[in-house]
Amino acid sequence: QVQLVESGGGLVPAGGSLRLSCVVSGRTFSSYAMGWFRQAPGKEREFVATIDGSAGNTYSAASVKGRFTISRDNAKNTVDLQMNSLKPEDTAVYYCAADYRGRNRALTTTSSGYEHWGQGTQVTVSS
Repeated sequence: QVQLVESGGGLVPAGGSLRLSCVVSGRTFSSYAMGWFRQAPGKEREFVATIDGSAGNTYSAASVKGRFTISRDNAKNTVDLQMNSLKPEDTAVYYCAADYRGRNRALTTTSSGYEHWGQGTQVTVSS
C-alpha cells in the first residue's frame, strides 16, 4: 500500500516562499513518477509539476515555471516543491501524487495519470 503525506503548507504574503514536502511509503520509490497538483475553491484540480523516478526529467506548468521547482530524494522517499515569488492566485490545496512507472521515464500532466494521492496541504498567499 502506497501512502503519501504532504506537509509545509501555510499562510505567506505575496512574494514569499514556501517549501512543500511529500513523504511516500514503500520500498520502490524510484520506480514512481511524482507530481504536484493544486485545487483552488470552485476550480478544477490543475497540474503544477512532475518529476520522473530518476529525477532526470521534470516539467512544470507555464503558470509556475521559473518560480516553482520540483525535486526528489530517493534515499528519503520524499518529493519537494519549492515555491518562490508566490502570488495570491497560487492559493489552493496542494496535492502530491504518485504513479508506478518502473523504468518508464515519461512524464504525465493529467491527474488521471496518477494512482496514489495525498490528503493535500493548504497554501494561502495574502495580497
